[in-house]
Amino acid sequence: MGIVEIITIGDEILIGQIVDTNSAYIGQLLNMNGMSVKQISSVSDNREHILKALDEAKSRADIILITGGLGPTKDDITKKTMCEYFKTTMRFDEGVYQDVATIFASYGKEVSPLNRLQAEVPANCEVIHNYNGTAPCMWFDVDGKIFVSMPGVPYEMKALMKDQVVPKLKERFKFPSIFHKTVLTQGIGESALSELISDWEDSLAAVDIKLAYLPAPGMVRLRLSTKGEDESILIKNVNHKIEELKGIISEYIYGYELFGEEKESLGMMVGNLLRDQHKTISTAESCTGGYISHLLTKVAGSSDYYIGSVISYAYEIKETELGVAHDVIEKHGAVSQPVVEQMAKAIRVKYKTDYSISASGIAGPGGGTEEKPVGTVWVAVATPTKVISEKFLFGNNRERNIQKTANAALNMLKKVLEAEISPR
Repeated sequence: MGIVEIITIGDEILIGQIVDTNSAYIGQLLNMNGMSVKQISSVSDNREHILKALDEAKSRADIILITGGLGPTKDDITKKTMCEYFKTTMRFDEGVYQDVATIFASYGKEVSPLNRLQAEVPANCEVIHNYNGTAPCMWFDVDGKIFVSMPGVPYEMKALMKDQVVPKLKERFKFPSIFHKTVLTQGIGESALSELISDWEDSLAAVDIKLAYLPAPGMVRLRLSTKGEDESILIKNVNHKIEELKGIISEYIYGYELFGEEKESLGMMVGNLLRDQHKTISTAESCTGGYISHLLTKVAGSSDYYIGSVISYAYEIKETELGVAHDVIEKHGAVSQPVVEQMAKAIRVKYKTDYSISASGIAGPGGGTEEKPVGTVWVAVATPTKVISEKFLFGNNRERNIQKTANAALNMLKKVLEAEISPR
């Protein structure tokens, strides 16, 4: 019992005018409370489509959560369709009307005849009051199935789900504990990673743990998921298997995520290390065009450690702003180890920072040669005592090459910072 299905209603979702963030929020919140979502459907503002979606969901799930289509205008048909589905009529709910009147009064307005219609609800529903909007939430308990219809406005839906719907569902059903932990890896592709950890992955079944691969440019997230009655045992089993995994791929692991908690980006991890050590960073970027700096500065408080950057796209800028020798560029090319190392050294000195990152490559889709194909990238990290550099071959997709380069550069710096905190 307790299987959940989510239905979102609205033409705006289907035509791509808005992104369905509601389902993502609901799915995460339910999972944190032990509830399993088996399907998510999006349907148009069409009576037949809604009726069919409700019927199909009822055959698969015990709990059907619906968002959207509860406004006062003619295109919002969810309430009328729910009435038809449950073979009932509308009733006027004085409590809902008072909620609507209170909201309008806060704006110094009277309730219009159109908005008065918000107080009309299906006769067989239990009203859950919406304190952030005019559309009420409606709870239907029919034939052992729970249907909950909520407004589509995200902040209204979120408050209803968190404060009222989930607690009410937990009173009605008994749910197991669900635990997820995600291992963050960088520097190895999904296929190669799968081959490397194949035996370990097979061993997860013995403790009822499922593994999911979540690839992104230059990164792969490994999510371990399990469910049961005793959360402490679930956590222990997952952490034990992660310790085993560290023995296989420790060089590729850069962090972890717990489901439901704020995700810590690579930029945040690097920023925290710099802040903790009271160190500063600068960048000299070519092929990434400032994307490394973007990942660093999108973090709140990055002014504590980020000083600045030179976007040295042209050869002349590498020479005039960073002092890269003209003969070095002529001899080795801009995409080369000597050039990227000179860039890293120069920007660190120029901006008087403790560390620096530089990157030079061929992002594509043009500009590649047989010797240096599209996707060839050199990255360097400079410290007060040394410069380390590495060559990468990323492929022929320009956007992904830029993202992969930035992630690789930040991870190189992260490893340097961690080694200096805990030297071997």
